[in-house]
Amino acid sequence: MQANRLKYMKPNIAFVTGGYSTESVISYKSAVTIEKNIDRDKYNVYTIDITPGGWFCRVNDQEIPVDKSDFTVKINGTIVKFDAVLIGIHGTPGEDGKLQGYFDLLNLPYTSCDAATSALTFNKRYTVAVAAFAGISVARSIHLFKENPLTPEAILKELSLPVFVKPNNGGSSIGMSKVNVPGELSIALDKAFKEDDQVLVEEFIKGREFTVGVFKTRGEVIVLPITEVIANKEFFDYEAKYTTGIATEVTPAEIPDAIAGRIKQDAGKIYKLFNCRGVVRMDFIYNEGNGSPYLLEINTVPGQSEFSIVPQQVRAFNWTLKSLYSALIEEALLSAKK
Repeated sequence: MQANRLKYMKPNIAFVTGGYSTESVISYKSAVTIEKNIDRDKYNVYTIDITPGGWFCRVNDQEIPVDKSDFTVKINGTIVKFDAVLIGIHGTPGEDGKLQGYFDLLNLPYTSCDAATSALTFNKRYTVAVAAFAGISVARSIHLFKENPLTPEAILKELSLPVFVKPNNGGSSIGMSKVNVPGELSIALDKAFKEDDQVLVEEFIKGREFTVGVFKTRGEVIVLPITEVIANKEFFDYEAKYTTGIATEVTPAEIPDAIAGRIKQDAGKIYKLFNCRGVVRMDFIYNEGNGSPYLLEINTVPGQSEFSIVPQQVRAFNWTLKSLYSALIEEALLSAKK
């Protein structure tokens, strides 16, 4: 009887949200969707809020401190240990490999890419450099450091306008600008450097913008239906991403099978190339002149809020978010048994 009871005990899953950067506001938006759709018939779910002020487990409006020495919480006198972690933090420390390294030290499985892949893909310049080395098309770019910046004049000797200027680390398009004339470049650089010590200046590629989610379950890499992003302003920035009506997102994208096939082929290749785990989202510009998709970036903790793209794609794939989160959790639990 005792053996049968243990056999059917539900795993304890820590869902981590919050974060240390300005992207924490997006983490909390995603948390609303994720908490609604985790299958609580399968898992005991504990929400862990990771903030600069401390790590807390939210239980009945209480904030219970997390013991960072072993990532446990003490609830009503009982020590709760976790079987796996569902990572929902955008930005640092949940998307840049720091939490992943911590969980690796504790031998605790999690739903996102590992520490090395998370750190690499969080750096946009290193991401496109590795992708280009493997034959993936990427835009020409310059990598700038705050302690050793280049002048706008030096940048424009290397790249042609228009260009995008964006923080090299992070996501959600915070601090991003499109520069059309030389006089705008200095302002754009200052804006980006306020968000990060590293900045990427990238040549504009004319084309249609597509984004696609990819995940692995039971050993199979699944590429979700593609979304076309049509910005009703000059480019798809933070405001366009998170304000209803500023951008149009068409899922699945209305494109010929040949174009969809090429983007999906590259997305699957990139997922394997970077040794990704969990669900990631890849952004592309498709240049119709040469028939090539250009990789812009890889998001290893893509948004899950009401307006986010991956939930749209999951529904177009005829899955539910509950099925997706269960698949991610089961994949993490399975990795712990290997």
